[in-house]
Amino acid sequence: MNVVTYEEFHETVKSGVVLVDFFANWCGPCKMLAPVLEELAEEYAGKAVIVKVDVDKEQRLAADFGVMSIPTLVLFKNGEAVKQVVGFQPKPQLSALLDAAL
Repeated sequence: MNVVTYEEFHETVKSGVVLVDFFANWCGPCKMLAPVLEELAEEYAGKAVIVKVDVDKEQRLAADFGVMSIPTLVLFKNGEAVKQVVGFQPKPQLSALLDAAL
């Protein structure tokens, strides 16, 4: 799963379904979420993309999307943010979120 920079971000989310995980390395719930996102990235390969944004390195991106607490997940469809959820989410809820956008 890729960690994207500000420069790569808009190119990454401009088409298709992309789930962006705003995270930090020191964040406990973010660490709990990481393996769930890895599984989803494999299961949705070819249908949706899952990427991560390190809020400590990309503060401008975090500010652009109003990220106040982490993890924050933002779902994009063809470049537009369509849904945002905050905090750890179990796999079935994230699957449902992705399925609804596909």
